[in-house]
Amino acid sequence: MDEKFKLRIFTEPQQGATYDDLLRVAKTAEDAGYDAFFRSDHYLKMGSVSGLPGPTDAWVTLAGLARETERLRLGTLMTAGTFRLPGPLAIAVAQVDQMSGGRVEFGLGSGWYEEEHTAYGIPFPSLKERFDRYSEQLEIITGLWETPEGQTFDYQGAHYQLKDSPALPKPVQRPRPPVLIGGQGKKRTPQLAARFADEFNLPFVDLDTAAAQYERVARACSEIGRDPGEIVRSAALVVCVGRNDAEIKRRADAISREVDELRLNGLAGTPAEVVDKIGTWRERTGITRLYLQVLDLSDLDHVELIAQEVAPQL
Repeated sequence: MDEKFKLRIFTEPQQGATYDDLLRVAKTAEDAGYDAFFRSDHYLKMGSVSGLPGPTDAWVTLAGLARETERLRLGTLMTAGTFRLPGPLAIAVAQVDQMSGGRVEFGLGSGWYEEEHTAYGIPFPSLKERFDRYSEQLEIITGLWETPEGQTFDYQGAHYQLKDSPALPKPVQRPRPPVLIGGQGKKRTPQLAARFADEFNLPFVDLDTAAAQYERVARACSEIGRDPGEIVRSAALVVCVGRNDAEIKRRADAISREVDELRLNGLAGTPAEVVDKIGTWRERTGITRLYLQVLDLSDLDHVELIAQEVAPQL
């Protein structure tokens, strides 16, 4: 695999997974040579699955994995800004970065899934207020991390105010861990990415949508005098790879999806088919990282197959 191109594993444990399930996938991914293990940040299942035994917390999970893995980058697509106050979140992420020896990547989004907020008593403001808070959270979290030791951090926003913060602890990665921003918003999302993102991620969109959004981010960078090339472009797609048609169908059935739909909207097929589609994505969009959404966390052979038969051809 091209050293500049990274394959990453992305999991959705709110659909039903324990910490031990995630640990098995992470260790398999590390042994197989993947670059990173990421997880969603949700507290409620989606769709018709049972969701049993129930949700796990993203940053508690990553703290555990930080101590039980050695090489994998670890992160979220995306931490919901509605779930946590920015000061305590900066502390938690910095601690996990310390626990991992500097392997954390910090994905932050505005929060969108109203039902999980209702289910667990989390306030869910209007879209405008969520984005206003999101913008302030990015300023605060990056500001806390980037404040030199021995100095304090102050912030006066509409939603958050900090005074004489010691801005501690510091992450291992200086001045801060990489920040990931994503989404399809046409104006504010590209503007925030231009200001704060080290990586811009687009989950589960088609090629044309992705290409157009990456260009919006590039224009937003140019407008503030930032080199668009400083922002890594990445995408996330559901994956369903098999050695033959029967294996592909078995894996699609296991996640209650149709093979034809997965071929259209995700990465489905034989290793050769998937390599071709990844090549098209790279050519059209310039992505250098791809997050493989693995929905059947019990199928470790799937993770290994991709590492053995797809990754070397990239």
